[in-house]
Amino acid sequence: MKLKNILVILVVLGGFGLLGYLYVWYEKAFGPNLQNWNEEQYVYIKQEDNFLTVLKLLEPHLKDKAAFEEIAEQRSYPSNVVSGRFKLKNGMNSYDLIQALKSNLPVKLTFNNIERIEDFAGKLGSMFETDSIGFLDTFYDPSFLKEHGFTKENVLVFFLPQTYEFYWNANPLKMRNMMEKEYIKFWNGEREEKAKALGLTPIEVSILASIVQKETAKSDETARVAGVYLNRIKLGMPLQADPTVVFAKKLYTNDFKQIIKRVYLKDTQIPSPYNTYQNVGLPPGPIFMPDQSSIDAVLNAEQHEYVYFCASVDKLGYHEFAITLAQHNANSKKYSAWLNQAGIN
Repeated sequence: MKLKNILVILVVLGGFGLLGYLYVWYEKAFGPNLQNWNEEQYVYIKQEDNFLTVLKLLEPHLKDKAAFEEIAEQRSYPSNVVSGRFKLKNGMNSYDLIQALKSNLPVKLTFNNIERIEDFAGKLGSMFETDSIGFLDTFYDPSFLKEHGFTKENVLVFFLPQTYEFYWNANPLKMRNMMEKEYIKFWNGEREEKAKALGLTPIEVSILASIVQKETAKSDETARVAGVYLNRIKLGMPLQADPTVVFAKKLYTNDFKQIIKRVYLKDTQIPSPYNTYQNVGLPPGPIFMPDQSSIDAVLNAEQHEYVYFCASVDKLGYHEFAITLAQHNANSKKYSAWLNQAGIN
């Protein structure tokens, strides 16, 4: 056999060998490798985690573990593991898996309907890498509280219900700083002037807004309810707000999971700074995380002479307002009779 023919054969065999190698490599890099993966499932990698940790998380779902390790090495992933929250898809190949594990995805945080700062910290702790204690420590930081005039009882008003985006492994301080920008933006000069005209601080406005929001779910009467409470404050009357009694009872019994549908006379005797039947003025903190709309309802409260209001029997969800105690007693009697007839305890 001529040397030329031998060289041609060697070249052809080498080409087939190269093609074979490329095929094997292609299969390792681009063949489906992630299996039995829940499409709603995320991978969470902590700052202290390493490649072995990631491998352990994925191993039950890898069709070819060796292929994943080889591609990871080629892409220098083992020495550059990224912490955070990552979205994987069933059927992903090793190449796309590494790419996805380098793309930290933010968490969309929406919050409202929160009674206490502890509940808020608990919610954050369930959604982010830092636990609830870490968030509480950040919110209770003495220098932060002092800077804004907050206390542990009223710091909940700092957090305005809306939607934010944070990385799962975000520093709680950075998260607080971002929410601080929103708080400062909300309490602009115009709102501060309106609060001043009412004789209240922004914190006091938010505390009152928390009561107003708990008192009525009807947006078209929040400003009127706010006006009633402001009239009582001007007259030096106790606010006598049932929602504060509900909060006081939960705090007194250390049970915030209980559902209280009705406030009785005995409940108004509960010894608590949050009981506005027993104390004149606002409670030391909010009883709820008020919406921005409720805060604005207080700042733009309706001016009227009403001093009393009671749940309406004729327009469920709304209230009957009264100027005199006699009118109010008549409305209250009607409502109590309705509660008894409905068997609401």
